[in-house]
Amino acid sequence: MRVFVLDKNLQPLDPCHPARARELLQKGRAKVYRRYPFTIVLQDRVIEDSVTHSHRIKIDPGSKATGFAVVQEKTGRVTNALEVSHRGEQIKDALESRSLLRRGRRNRKTRYRKPRFLNRTRKQGWLPPSLESRISNIETWVRRIRKVCRVTAISQELVRFDLQQMQNPEISGVEYQRGELFGFEVKEYLLTKWGRKCAYCGVENVPLEIEHILAKSQGGSNRVTNLCLSCHPCNQAKGNKPVEEFLKKKPEVLKRVLAQAKAPLKDVAAVNATRWELYRRLQSTGLPVEVGSGGRTKFNRSRQGIEKTHWIDAACVGASTPELLLIRGIKPLLIAAKGHGTRQRCRPDKYGFPKAHAPKAKFFQGFQTGDIVKADVPTGKFAGQYVGRIAIRFRPSFVLQLPAQKFDVHPKYLKTIHKADGYEYRS
Repeated sequence: MRVFVLDKNLQPLDPCHPARARELLQKGRAKVYRRYPFTIVLQDRVIEDSVTHSHRIKIDPGSKATGFAVVQEKTGRVTNALEVSHRGEQIKDALESRSLLRRGRRNRKTRYRKPRFLNRTRKQGWLPPSLESRISNIETWVRRIRKVCRVTAISQELVRFDLQQMQNPEISGVEYQRGELFGFEVKEYLLTKWGRKCAYCGVENVPLEIEHILAKSQGGSNRVTNLCLSCHPCNQAKGNKPVEEFLKKKPEVLKRVLAQAKAPLKDVAAVNATRWELYRRLQSTGLPVEVGSGGRTKFNRSRQGIEKTHWIDAACVGASTPELLLIRGIKPLLIAAKGHGTRQRCRPDKYGFPKAHAPKAKFFQGFQTGDIVKADVPTGKFAGQYVGRIAIRFRPSFVLQLPAQKFDVHPKYLKTIHKADGYEYRS
């Protein structure tokens, strides 16, 4: 992957080869400007003395991860690639947990207060926080790339998933218009679908209960594709366990249940819900925004004969994709959204009662939770050099988080190499 380059006035130049960047740093002609993505600033060059080329940011939005590719339009070279993992599911879980705690507190403290949930209004274009975070991540990285690279256009894959067609590829005509619940109530539909017997043990002629295959506490929904029928003993025994764990000793039953139920569609629904809002936000940058279908992306990728990944899909978005993409040697920067901490000052136990209060300060001895540091531990069980994120405590003992382990380290052995910015990075 190429290295971003800025002139001495912090204006973007063309990205350079890593070997060239290393040479400039060794000769003292450049300094490190930012670690992630790696950017250098030249000490003796201005943009007027340089030849620059236009670049295009290409984006393949997804529910769990979004791919970015920076393509030099004249040569077709992919200079940089990113894959950003979103935290929409974490946000959804946190909001549901907060909602449960607040509801319990209202029931205890203000039992007879009139409900006020209808008093609140939402502005036009409002999106749930879990979806808003996905768009904000993409906006952030478009803005950051534009600061270190001369970007003249943006390409976005604007795809709409047909949920009914994904569930039943053969559906057509009036059946498509009516949907799968036509003529049924939910319970009657499930009785017909599951043969009026328990989906797990097969018992018949007993009272049956509606069961969530993926428990709601684990992110399941009330869609009929996530519902089945079970007897009371099976329902109690399964609880909120994953169905794979509950039926691990019955692989034939598990295969039948998963085949008869259908794949959840929450990921494609998230992409459908955010695609036009993302397009409007990208247009607000003032750059021309090209859109392309998922079929066009697949055609471009197949024509090039390259494998499918998030960043390669991004490089193949739209009609602007050149006949030959130069992707040799590209290794994407893997980015995971981590957020900027929490405003929650009171920490409750699992029953919702307060057990501790978080301190107001965010820094201790110049460090902040989320900083990426270089640790040089001289002695002890974990002696050696490490690079990872830290979680601070308000005493001289921080937690150093590495991909495979974490351990306590004294701040005197740490040197900050990248300040906390809400993301975690892996090469």
